[in-house]
Amino acid sequence: MRDTRESRLLLVLLIAIAFALITVDIRGGEDSPVDGARQAAATVFGPVENGVSGAVDPIGNAISAVRDSGKRHDRIGQLERENAALKAKLGSDDRNRSKIRQLDTMLKTAGAGQYGIKGAQVIAIGSAQGFSWTVTIDAGADDGVKRDMTVLNGDGLVGRVTTVGPDTATVLLANDPDFTVGTRMEKTDELGFASGQGDRPLRVQLLNGKAKVKKGDRLVTFGSQADKPFVPGVPVGKVVRVDPSGGDLTRTVYVQPYVGFTKLDIVGIVVQAPRSDPRDEVLPAKPAKPKPAPTVTVTVTPSAPAGNAADNGYEQ
Repeated sequence: MRDTRESRLLLVLLIAIAFALITVDIRGGEDSPVDGARQAAATVFGPVENGVSGAVDPIGNAISAVRDSGKRHDRIGQLERENAALKAKLGSDDRNRSKIRQLDTMLKTAGAGQYGIKGAQVIAIGSAQGFSWTVTIDAGADDGVKRDMTVLNGDGLVGRVTTVGPDTATVLLANDPDFTVGTRMEKTDELGFASGQGDRPLRVQLLNGKAKVKKGDRLVTFGSQADKPFVPGVPVGKVVRVDPSGGDLTRTVYVQPYVGFTKLDIVGIVVQAPRSDPRDEVLPAKPAKPKPAPTVTVTVTPSAPAGNAADNGYEQ
């Protein structure tokens, strides 16, 4: 339809009629004169509306599904975060349990030797001093740690303190090539000097070239004058190899240390030496030798030979 004066007048007239009908319908309420027309329109257009609604519902459902999918995604993300936190907590609990076991073993070792110790944790390996086998611990002068103090853990001798700061200290490990400690053999009391060889067994020079020593024999620290740098009785290791005696003034043996130097965590610095030498008391008890099972011999007595027919009361 072209935009003419007549068309504009017609549009205005239709709008005025529409407003008039709306006004009459509102004022009439349930008795509205246009109610019959409205019902007729509903009868005609109702099926069309239902069809349109049925066509649109899948779209609405899809929108709801997307909305719910977002909620499910958020829930899955939350569950994943909770799961990760739980795993981290379990890992932390495992680590804490490991620390507790190490601390418990170390306290038992210190108690057996009557050592007064200050607990510390290894926080770094290596040092600026150029030592090849050292660790840094989180205890220092403010904790009573001093240079040339013995360091141990639940397994035995770890090393000695070399440098001390206010909050940290450097420990030279017993397997360092520059490390030397006086040793004493269990029971035989043979004395020697153990030196570190890195990741190889300690090399021990026994002062007695004719000392009787065998594989499996155990050593502890002999101790130093005024208990520095070493207190007596700390387990060092056990013999794994013995060089043949060639008539030398000393005899060389090789000792596997009790301490695993590549997996240190909780250690103790001996801040108070024992009143007396604990000697072999700190060494772990040797496992009891299994008793041989008793041997039971069963003797079978052969049965008597069967009698002949006559003996059985029968005649041929």
